[in-house]
Amino acid sequence: MTSPGPSSRADLPEWRALAAHAASLEGITLRDLFAADRHRAERLAFEACGLFVDHAKQRLADSTLPLLVQLARGCGLREQIDAMFAGGRINATENRAVLHVALRAPRGMRLEVDGHDVVPDVHAVLDRMAAFCDGVRQGEWHGHTGRPIRNVVNIGIGGSDLGPVMAFTALRHYADRGLTFRFVSNVDGTDFAEAVHDLDPAETLFIVCSKTFTTQETLANARTARSWTLAALRDEAAVARHFVAVSTNAAEVAAFGIDTTTMFGFWDWVGGRYSMDSAIGLSTMLAIGPEQFQEMLAGFRAMDEHFRSAGFERNLPVLHGLVAVWNTTFLGAHTIAVLPYDQYLSRFPAYLQQLAMESNGKRVTLGGRAIDDYQTCPVYWGEPGTNGQHSFYQLIHQGTRIIPCDFIGFIQSLQPLGRHHDLLMANCFAQAEALAFGKTEAEVRGDGVSEPLVAHKTFPGDRPSSMIVGERLTPRLLGSLVALYEHAVFTAGAIWDVNPFDQWGVELGKVLATRIAPELEASVEPALTHHDGSTAALIRRYRAGRSR
Repeated sequence: MTSPGPSSRADLPEWRALAAHAASLEGITLRDLFAADRHRAERLAFEACGLFVDHAKQRLADSTLPLLVQLARGCGLREQIDAMFAGGRINATENRAVLHVALRAPRGMRLEVDGHDVVPDVHAVLDRMAAFCDGVRQGEWHGHTGRPIRNVVNIGIGGSDLGPVMAFTALRHYADRGLTFRFVSNVDGTDFAEAVHDLDPAETLFIVCSKTFTTQETLANARTARSWTLAALRDEAAVARHFVAVSTNAAEVAAFGIDTTTMFGFWDWVGGRYSMDSAIGLSTMLAIGPEQFQEMLAGFRAMDEHFRSAGFERNLPVLHGLVAVWNTTFLGAHTIAVLPYDQYLSRFPAYLQQLAMESNGKRVTLGGRAIDDYQTCPVYWGEPGTNGQHSFYQLIHQGTRIIPCDFIGFIQSLQPLGRHHDLLMANCFAQAEALAFGKTEAEVRGDGVSEPLVAHKTFPGDRPSSMIVGERLTPRLLGSLVALYEHAVFTAGAIWDVNPFDQWGVELGKVLATRIAPELEASVEPALTHHDGSTAALIRRYRAGRSR
């Protein structure tokens, strides 16, 4: 991505126009906006790729979206979209192309990186994945003792865990219930111990997901899994039947004992948080099967094409990203709550935390200028409804902070039990309505509430939200939903002039942890003068307790 125009985005005339527009809306409420525009609900609702997105309850006046679209054009968003799809090295700080859209490109489509068409490479890996998954699912792939695989444990961290566990949870309705799936990411030994405590090593397959096969936490868990397997099966040859790798480091994979014919690769133009539809999704394909995995890819692809070709005025990801910029940068919101009213999407907020905050949680522009004149990425968080209503919604309704919300729901349930789904969606729609319009003091008094309680039962309203509705949660729709947010994050990054595809902020802690680990384990007291006083004291306290 390049940084066109003035040294600061805030110097753009389109930016200044939006800042003035935001100031002009001071004191105008959502009640006012709805009263002034009887077509607002239709005008601010958009539909594509199986998703209906209603922004009517956002704090948007008639001219807000047009001004945001002008800002997107002024920031060169169209040129940056074209550069991404052309395989340009838009990840400038790492000198890499960003082409996760190639992971779902159909056969015959051409997408190039440095003149090389990568689509055949993608489908070669997908075909190998499909053949392997069919073998496991049909009982033809046996463990070392000849017994079929009944348990699959995915070992990864970051995008190598958050994507697979989110996708498995979201699509569990479609999964093979004859297979048990577990996910291990935390280097805390408890994570591994609890994941395997009731599994039989002779029937367990581990998928080790690490592009470089050097990720500290993943390799620690993989080595423990190897020891656990060999303690039961007592033959080094068992490793090749109970471990496969998603990696590009064939030498390290082979040294571990994994047959490189069951190593599934991906490329440096695929970022970890954009990799759930690459070979990182092997556990997903094992769970739902290759055909349903292809359906998910088709959903991704549909949203990719919409993002690439639709005008900004009706482009779902562009508008979603622009609304996030509006709330964060121009209206001063610090967080966004993601509230899926579907239990299958319980891990979706955690997935979005990495996608959004690792991408756009940046304090310098692409050109290296410190951003001190506007806010970038908000904090993403959330839980499924209706559980959150009995937890944190109090703060959203009546707290001192404005928290924009993304509600996500479906017209049809995958588990239609009595009135459950009607009650679920009634709560979803009601919460958005209550946040937007609240309840005035006069309305509270009209209910006969005693005067001492009027202030406590008044809801200020004017809390913004978007509503995302699909027909039902299918693999195809999940692909479209994830791609919606992927491209919305890209859009916001383009406006903020940051690189959404690097993550230097995770490196320093890793380096320091690598230094501290041997100090905790050393047999003699290490010199700790290179640490601050607090860290040195903590290390000494830990060592003293560990020796006991």
